[in-house]
Amino acid sequence: MTRTVAIVGSGYMGGGIAQVLALSGARVALSDISEEVAQKSYQRLITESRDFVSAGLFPDGATETIEKNIFAAASVEAAVADADFIVEAVPEVLEIKNDILTRISTAAPADAIIGSNTSTISIGEMAKSVTNPERFLGVHFSNPSPFIPGVEIIPHTGTSDAVVATAQEIVHETGKETAVVKDVTGFVLNRLQYALFHEATQLVEEGVATPEDIDTLVRTTFGFRLPFFGPFAIADMAGLDVYNFCYKSLQTDFPERFATPKVLSDLVDAGKLGTKTGAGFLNVPADRTPELIAYRNKAYVAMQQLMKDLGPAPLN
Repeated sequence: MTRTVAIVGSGYMGGGIAQVLALSGARVALSDISEEVAQKSYQRLITESRDFVSAGLFPDGATETIEKNIFAAASVEAAVADADFIVEAVPEVLEIKNDILTRISTAAPADAIIGSNTSTISIGEMAKSVTNPERFLGVHFSNPSPFIPGVEIIPHTGTSDAVVATAQEIVHETGKETAVVKDVTGFVLNRLQYALFHEATQLVEEGVATPEDIDTLVRTTFGFRLPFFGPFAIADMAGLDVYNFCYKSLQTDFPERFATPKVLSDLVDAGKLGTKTGAGFLNVPADRTPELIAYRNKAYVAMQQLMKDLGPAPLN
């Protein structure tokens, strides 16, 4: 069955999401403040797609698929009238989003799933503007949406489990991965991203290192691991007892900023020290450690080669 999708807001994020869904085989109605704006965005997406194909970023035939599967709708109401799945991608202003969500709710089928691409605004707050709010949730793609594989799925307290499952299925059909997180301020992605940025700015303000040197360290050390392992996998491999000790060292100068997380100290007190004991945050069996180390080493060498092949980013 071909999915019928509507994208409301055809800017950089909305347009990219439209490309992603169109390439997965969905029929996508692209809408904006006017049909003229939506049509201009459609033409931009075609031009971008040709460039991406030429650069080897999209597969051969992608532009033809996008041309066939996306069309500019006459209005928001026309776009959503027959949609099964709707993504709102208008500016990050609650009043604008509430107005659009009201219009979508009025014009869309009563059972159409409505997702917001917001990165910061409460899903529960926006749900007040949606009729049948159990079909509403956050579906947060990252910029640039055609190329970043992770998507946050954010139900509010009233979102139905079936809607969450269907939204995940639709995203998975595009080849992306999903993580279901709770509707809290900043969700997960931005809380982590801004926590790192905050500490980085502290180091600059304290004169510990320059922005350039901090970026170099992040890229070439723990950031180098992150495409393959998240923070809990990294901690388990390092040893949770080591992490516990390092927290105590950090507390000599920053007792409050680096207070030991209770979830970490509880695991250490229970003798669950990560992969070396077969139990930690992720409970990787100890007998799989050699396999895990072999994968890790292969991944890091491949990443080093990729960086060499690409060369440095054109920041200077």
